Amino acid sequence: MEFTAKQIGDLLNGEVEGNPHVQVSRLSKIEEGTNGSLTFLSNPKYESYIYSTLASAVVVSRDFRAQQPVNATLIKVDDAYQSFAKLLGMFSENPENKIGIENPCFLSPSASIGKDAYVGAFAYLGNRVKIGNSVKIFPNVFIGDDVSIGDETIIYAGAKIYSGCIVGAHCIIHSGVIIGADGFGFAPNDGKYSKVPQTGNVVVEDHVEIGANTTIDRATLGSTLIRKGVKLDNLIQIAHNVEIGENTVIAAQTGIAGSTKIGKNCMIGGQVGIIGHLTIADGVKIAAQSGIGTSITHTNEIVQGSPAFPISDYKRTYVVFKKLPEIEKRIAELEKLLSSYKPDNP
Repeated sequence: MEFTAKQIGDLLNGEVEGNPHVQVSRLSKIEEGTNGSLTFLSNPKYESYIYSTLASAVVVSRDFRAQQPVNATLIKVDDAYQSFAKLLGMFSENPENKIGIENPCFLSPSASIGKDAYVGAFAYLGNRVKIGNSVKIFPNVFIGDDVSIGDETIIYAGAKIYSGCIVGAHCIIHSGVIIGADGFGFAPNDGKYSKVPQTGNVVVEDHVEIGANTTIDRATLGSTLIRKGVKLDNLIQIAHNVEIGENTVIAAQTGIAGSTKIGKNCMIGGQVGIIGHLTIADGVKIAAQSGIGTSITHTNEIVQGSPAFPISDYKRTYVVFKKLPEIEKRIAELEKLLSSYKPDNP
């Protein structure tokens, strides 16, 4: 597809500076731009590339002020990053536009499938499964008995959704995701461990995205809850009876132990570990590789470290920590001086 800078500007409610008739047919990174490509600038760290890029057009925010001549046509918008994300959707090939049922696959006679849905080859849909309109189920997906999938949800190849779980509308579930496996519940019994039955389910609300190979365990009783708008990265472990509040985002390799409640609009970095039965307040930000061993009760707090504590205190503490070898050396020298000190007799 080819577009002019003016067409893109009109689509994004932007203003064109430069040649409005220049044509673009592909997207590129700003440092790899070529003639006929469209790119964007949102991070100030990459500003130097806008003066050398060979891209034909660049999407920038309205407050951008060039410090040197720019050869490319500029398309000024309210938010360059969000606008470029919209363009990525336009330029993509949209493989999820498939419709129909491929064979071989297994569909229980009691399963119901909405209009314009797609079920890929070797998929399995169990008893009483309910699939909404325009749902896309790619090959090798397993959907257990009594699962419900909302409208326009996409489930990519190889995902597994165990029986009784509920997935809302407009969700994206990537390959390798497992929803509804047993929680890690065992009771000590005469030197052995007896399995505690996990009788609950997982409820994923609308507009949730779950990254590849992330696992969400079913509740022991009740539901493990992923509220609407949550975004989960790849390789995350969410244990039984966890609740994640609306619009919270969690980066890769984070692990959340059972029955912890995480508030709305939180941001959790990669490789964070959170123990069970805690409460995390709304708006909390947790830096990567932090360890959370106690509840965080203040909204919008930012924490770092293991065990984690407020980030301003962490930064001051880390300055001292880096100087410990020097401090140790100075203390040893002082001790040596003190041990050799002999005060005059009165």
